[in-house]
Amino acid sequence: MSEISKEQTRKYQEAFTKNLKQQAIQRSVVKNGIKASAENVSAAVENTPVFSVDLATGKVSNQKQSGRCWMFAALNTFRHKLLNSYHLKDFELSQNYTFFWDKYEKANYFYENILATASQEMTSREVAFLLQTPQQDGGQWDMIVSLFQKYGVVPKSVMPESSSSSNSRDLNHFLNKLLRKHAMILRNLVEQQADGSTIEAKRAELLQEVYQLLVISLGTPPEQFDFEYRDEEKTYHLDQQLTPQSFYDKYIGVDLDQYVSIINAPTADKPYNQSYTVSMLGNVVGGKPVKYLNLDIESFKQLAIRQLSDGESVWFGCDVGQSSTRDSGIMALNAFEIDQLVDVSFEMTKAERLDYGESLMTHAMVLTGVDIVDGQSTKWKVENSWGEKVGDKGFFVMSDAWMDQYTYQIVVRKDYLSSEQLAAFEAEPVELRPWDPMGALA
Repeated sequence: MSEISKEQTRKYQEAFTKNLKQQAIQRSVVKNGIKASAENVSAAVENTPVFSVDLATGKVSNQKQSGRCWMFAALNTFRHKLLNSYHLKDFELSQNYTFFWDKYEKANYFYENILATASQEMTSREVAFLLQTPQQDGGQWDMIVSLFQKYGVVPKSVMPESSSSSNSRDLNHFLNKLLRKHAMILRNLVEQQADGSTIEAKRAELLQEVYQLLVISLGTPPEQFDFEYRDEEKTYHLDQQLTPQSFYDKYIGVDLDQYVSIINAPTADKPYNQSYTVSMLGNVVGGKPVKYLNLDIESFKQLAIRQLSDGESVWFGCDVGQSSTRDSGIMALNAFEIDQLVDVSFEMTKAERLDYGESLMTHAMVLTGVDIVDGQSTKWKVENSWGEKVGDKGFFVMSDAWMDQYTYQIVVRKDYLSSEQLAAFEAEPVELRPWDPMGALA
């Protein structure tokens, strides 16, 4: 054992007292905080919001106090298409509608995993993993695809925000409380050797309780509706008796099976040009399985550039809290000079950060532009979903170096992949453990 002695601490204190520079820094940090004292204004100068490729996207949306960034990002990519195709202004698709079905489906997916692990001890890592967070707001691209393909989409006017969708903390608390009780009931039935029909009947009964909680909290999802709007020329339009599926087919019309998830995970356990999936990760039982292709960062960025250059925005996932400013919307490695401020090094490689739990995907946004200088990307335009009071009216600027270090996933059309890359994606994926960092939910 290596106990800390009083003499050891006294030496540290004496060294600090003799360092007048550190004492001056101490006064600043005590008064203003670490990040405010370390913010580097030159990062904003180096990352001006001007881009050689810059897509028209309209105003940004606001996920408010919820973890629905992955939904907002996906729906925003559809919104861009609608705004341009139908000359709409300030139009949004209903995030609450998709949120409802995600919660509903995640409950059933949780039951599936609880029953699959019912023979394991409560102390097993898999069971503990499931019970720690039965469901949450976040998700992955393939999970949102499963929802769109099963439930379609609707305009926000048809199912607007609710208190619990805009601030999901209480709903998550009570839904997880309910799901843990349901897990106990289902595991007890398995332990009692109940037959399959008994278990399925109970499962349906439990799911009805989830539905009741959700419909009271979020509202009733529409089955049929009229789409009424005026375009930018003030022309009136009315489309009647639509369903969420027919609205998607008519107004969105994107074949989601033509899109693939690309990741950049430079860890030793994940060789490039290999496809991966994650055990127990999903939301819709029988839906699209989560699957990625791991590529080196240069190939990763070139795919994003190609899609942007063809006029289509790119859904992406990153670790947004790393070296980024919320107010000015700058994502740059030198946004804060913390190392200089406290005179210690925080440097790790991207692989080391993943391996040691220092970083993982925490947030999804949309790439809507890129600046190409002498054939190389230098910075990227990012549409966030935190409203217009942050960044440049809600848009952030991401330096190319920041993208290298903290961006983990993009979604691009299959036809941008080379034949070798496509073959690698379509090969049988390597299954990662549920707690692998590539299983993180944005």
